[in-house]
Amino acid sequence: MTPTARAAPGRSPAMAADDAGAFAPSRKGVAGWILYDLGNTLFSQNMISNYFPVWVVGVMGGSDSQISLVNTVTMALMLGIGPWIGALSDRLPRRLPLLVVMTTGCCLLTAFVGGGLAASLAIFLVANLLFQAGLVIYDALLPAVSTPENRGRVGGAAVGLGYLGSIIGLGIGFLVLGSGNDYQTLFRITAAGFLALALPCFLWVREPPRPIEPVAPLTAARVAFQDVFAILRRARAYPDLVRFLVGRAFYAEAANTIGIFMAVYLTIQLGFTSVEKDRLLLVAILAAVGGGFWWGRVVDRIGPRDALMRVLIVWSVALALIAATGFGLAPDAWLWGIAPLAGFALGGTWAADRPLMIGLAPPEYLGQFYGLYALAGRFAALVGPLIWALVVDGLGWGRPTALLVLLGFVLLAIVILRPLPSTIGKAEGA
Repeated sequence: MTPTARAAPGRSPAMAADDAGAFAPSRKGVAGWILYDLGNTLFSQNMISNYFPVWVVGVMGGSDSQISLVNTVTMALMLGIGPWIGALSDRLPRRLPLLVVMTTGCCLLTAFVGGGLAASLAIFLVANLLFQAGLVIYDALLPAVSTPENRGRVGGAAVGLGYLGSIIGLGIGFLVLGSGNDYQTLFRITAAGFLALALPCFLWVREPPRPIEPVAPLTAARVAFQDVFAILRRARAYPDLVRFLVGRAFYAEAANTIGIFMAVYLTIQLGFTSVEKDRLLLVAILAAVGGGFWWGRVVDRIGPRDALMRVLIVWSVALALIAATGFGLAPDAWLWGIAPLAGFALGGTWAADRPLMIGLAPPEYLGQFYGLYALAGRFAALVGPLIWALVVDGLGWGRPTALLVLLGFVLLAIVILRPLPSTIGKAEGA
């Protein structure tokens, strides 16, 4: 491990054992953690990327700006909540109870989406807030289900198999809407599916023991607020980590924004039917499944930094080609080749950046630094859709131009991340 990844003196014995490989995760725990990724990808596909935005714009007569506003408010709240949730998880003996509460609340609220437009947007805002907060805890559980030697493969398998959740989501949408049912039925089945896929994680993941002094829940919550300010000061001692978080904000801006608006781009901009749109997304998702596995092995072989840099280059090519279809510089038929390229890159993004984060963060403060990791991603998810709405609706430059702006973000991320040492996050002997 690199110097930036070493723990400070006084780190907990449990974390030392984890880094030394003494903690051996169970296969059931790994399977449960991966199944949760299926569930959160199912939710993301149906509620964030595909059917809910299409319902807002295409069925209820809403606009891109309304989707952006709800997303912006959610992510603005996450800027404050994310680091606090991570700090709180470090103050508790186990992180899983927080994940249970957030996931269950998200699913219950999602079941009520699909009535009036204004009420549904408000309910979805809170459901998505709980979903995003849960991801902070979920990501911080990766060391509990992996070792330094197989972290890339476990994370990559979760990303790859997780995208099967998107396929399940598309299948649910095809069956529900194709049989004449309404979108509210689709949203309720999505909520039930997410909860069902999360249950094995709740039941099977066993966290390594952490010798945390027992405190009352309210005391832990109050102290966690103090930890947030402490971790912001502490981050200055890890310049490579700060560089990574800044770079992550830019490439996540592109990934999150295109995830929200791709279905709208295909149906509204290019005139794809709902069936054509879903088939194209399915092709991209299948490529993301393979990409997660492939890039996970690449991470274990060459390290997460070098793997991520290669992923971002592929991302840049894919975004440029997607924009070309909107400008009429490339035929729409090219998307059948571009979509798997984009999916392949998307699977690699999360397969590489989670292990890179673990390689950079001090283990005893993992939850707190994962709060900052989430902060960078949520800031990107806040700003990206706002910029999209500004380019599309405010300036009237159109969706293809908005895609070029996203391309610029990815290129800037490559420039920012380039100085990071290639040894970060590499297992010894890799």
